[in-house]
Amino acid sequence: MIGWLLALPALCILGIAFLWPLAALFRISLNRTLDSGAMEVAVTGESYAKLLGDDFTWQLVWDTVTLAASASAMAVLLALPVALLVRAASPRWRGVLALMGIAPLLISGTARLVGWMAILGDQGLINVVLQGMGVIGEPLRMINNWTGVRIGLVESLMPYAVLVLLAGLGRLDGRLEEAAATLGANRVRTFFRVTLPLAAPALLAAWLLDVVLGISAFITPKLMGGGRVFVLATEIYDLALESVNWPAAAALAMLLLAGLLALLLLRGVFSWLPGRRA
Repeated sequence: MIGWLLALPALCILGIAFLWPLAALFRISLNRTLDSGAMEVAVTGESYAKLLGDDFTWQLVWDTVTLAASASAMAVLLALPVALLVRAASPRWRGVLALMGIAPLLISGTARLVGWMAILGDQGLINVVLQGMGVIGEPLRMINNWTGVRIGLVESLMPYAVLVLLAGLGRLDGRLEEAAATLGANRVRTFFRVTLPLAAPALLAAWLLDVVLGISAFITPKLMGGGRVFVLATEIYDLALESVNWPAAAALAMLLLAGLLALLLLRGVFSWLPGRRA
């Protein structure tokens, strides 16, 4: 009883700041958009039916999921050596290295993307250096396309993967690696036969978290895509502010939220499987 009373303020804030707007969004998704563009108050599932019956919606879903999955996999692969380095460091340097690994989170995501645009642009640092060295004759197209979005998304997701891996790898029993070394295994064999299997739940947790964040990403596809990359988040924005089709935008947002909740539920179910606890 005391626990519920202590949690009551937080639950009230959660209800006001999240559940109430979510309920209002769901209510808007049940309205109808007239041919004139006006929104008619109603209780109908027309917006959901149109979205689910449109091939463009499913193409958006495919593009969004594949983008998030590939960028998350790359972010986890890049974050793993950082987490292993922090784990192997002495206690004196462990905190400093961990802070360096998540330092990008201390800078605005928009500011980091503007920096990437300056680096990857046609007149950016990479193209200027490569052209000056004679490696390329024309600038490489690394922004305003899927390549730029993937680069920006990997950079933005990597610190979150580092955080999850630091927590997961910190619970590994180092005596198992010492036992493998005692039995004659070198460092490479110990890593692939002992460390990596033990770290698999943490790797999966980091990947799933990044996938959720990647699917819901908006700023990165909007800025790095230059209006040429379409994902679910940018489509919701366009429906709400450009097409002014609020029921369709709300319905697509609710479908996106349902997909993210299903993904989180899958992560929870996986973590409770025997032998798979993260």
